[in-house]
Amino acid sequence: MTDLELTEDAFLGGQLRLKQLRSGHRAGHDAVLLAAATAARPGDRVADLGAGVGVAGLSVARRVAGIDLILVEIDAVLAGLARANAEANAIQASVIVLDVEADATAFAAAGLLPDSVDAALMNPPFNDPARHRVSPDRARGAAHMATATSLSKWIHAGRRILRSKGALTLIWRADGIAEVLSALDHGFGSLQVLPVHGDARGPANRILVRATKGGRAPTQIHPALMLNDEQGQPHKRVQEILAGKGTLPLANL
Repeated sequence: MTDLELTEDAFLGGQLRLKQLRSGHRAGHDAVLLAAATAARPGDRVADLGAGVGVAGLSVARRVAGIDLILVEIDAVLAGLARANAEANAIQASVIVLDVEADATAFAAAGLLPDSVDAALMNPPFNDPARHRVSPDRARGAAHMATATSLSKWIHAGRRILRSKGALTLIWRADGIAEVLSALDHGFGSLQVLPVHGDARGPANRILVRATKGGRAPTQIHPALMLNDEQGQPHKRVQEILAGKGTLPLANL
């Protein structure tokens, strides 16, 4: 790790201090919002799939003490940073170097058996390379660019490891909501959708979705979350969430 160019950044208003690469994919608001939307209880086994340096999963662990946290990341460098970040913040976490799109045998060999997790969260690569310029930075491109089957494979992985009635929480592009709903149509129900807008006058650019394995309740769409108000200033509620002082309605148990 010593030859990597790193930054140390504060998350949750300084409750977490996490190292990440200066270049390549860098965690930000999406990871913190995902954590704030993830429901968990003390003692739950929680898997952050595609964890990067661990921002989302570690944010859940900082909010909910006593979870059994598993950080899954394909990039060994990022996984190493996630492990170091957990240790530096005195958070117990297992870090697994594994492709989220790997098969059940690979997951089982890594200790993630079917029906063994209470909650899963994910921020899958979601940019369509046909519509977005691929970053020349390999790590950044891999973190953001999706293939035609990425979303369905990631959701399938989440469904496989979740226990019955376990919840999967994810963040995705708002204009890809049809893809999300289609992928969740197999084995999930009780969907809760939270649109996220950059400002009050523009369309949503993200959606947060919580889905329950085997759930049967009707789909709920929550009032939209505005990151900025009509004057373009950061919304007070969002500032509180980013400072680790609140959760989003999807996190309600």
